[in-house]
Amino acid sequence: MLKCSRMFLAITASSLSSFLWSACATTASLPNPSSSSNDAIAISTKKITEKKLILSDEEALNIGYRIWKNECNGSIEGLTTWNKGEEFASLGIGHFIWFPTGCKVPFGEAFPRLVDYLMANESASAYVPNWLRSAFERGERSCPWRNREEFQQALTSEEMRDLRTMLASTVSLQARYIANRMKLSLQKILDAAGEEERERIRAQFFRVASAPMGLYVLADYVNFKGEGVRTSEEYGNRGWGLLQVLQGMNGSDGGRAALHEFASSAEARLTERIESAPPERNEHRWLAGWKRRLKTYIPKP
Repeated sequence: MLKCSRMFLAITASSLSSFLWSACATTASLPNPSSSSNDAIAISTKKITEKKLILSDEEALNIGYRIWKNECNGSIEGLTTWNKGEEFASLGIGHFIWFPTGCKVPFGEAFPRLVDYLMANESASAYVPNWLRSAFERGERSCPWRNREEFQQALTSEEMRDLRTMLASTVSLQARYIANRMKLSLQKILDAAGEEERERIRAQFFRVASAPMGLYVLADYVNFKGEGVRTSEEYGNRGWGLLQVLQGMNGSDGGRAALHEFASSAEARLTERIESAPPERNEHRWLAGWKRRLKTYIPKP
């Protein structure tokens, strides 16, 4: 994994040319790390000091790589996706949501904020295509494709190729964007929690963060299901974000025990979500995949 991470950090536009395609059916991906490789997250090279999280670029990249694997199996093709039955596009290694104009769903939109982040970064700004930059500068931040049918028809378009090039060229920055969101999530959930439970939630957050793979677990879940601080992201007054998962934890043992309890609480919250979801969304189809994802939170003995 360390070797793979260094390769990611060295990626440039020219080296990506071998991964990009002449047709939208491409399934190219970056090499998978060996299961026997040392993992910068698993061996806990992270530093947790004075209740603060400090992540190196390599650690952030390892987290980002795992999330990319979860979202689209680490493929270039999967960087631009519109899932069946959904009202929005999902882009990048974290499948950041991008709403078309008029889309109304109870989920937070992340792709426009990622574009802002890339445009503000000197090394990444050049990868943002001119048509996307111009639209954002005009205040037009919505997805230009109105529905999945239009999106699928545009998969071979120049605009879609531009998006894939941008996203494939900025893997390390997307990873840092995800890691930064995880680091900022603690204050958000503490602000949203009741005063009487804040210390317990803080303790559970750092209990997970201190475990092997803990930073990946927190970052993935926040990217996957959000902080849980918006009432708009609820069904029947039931949330499913990081706040609600930590509220469901009461143990004190660290290590694998903390990760087991986190995964169990997350599964309970996601099951509640599906039970409360509008029937027309047919969210039961996602549960098996969500459970498989939660299993990646518990390192093998």
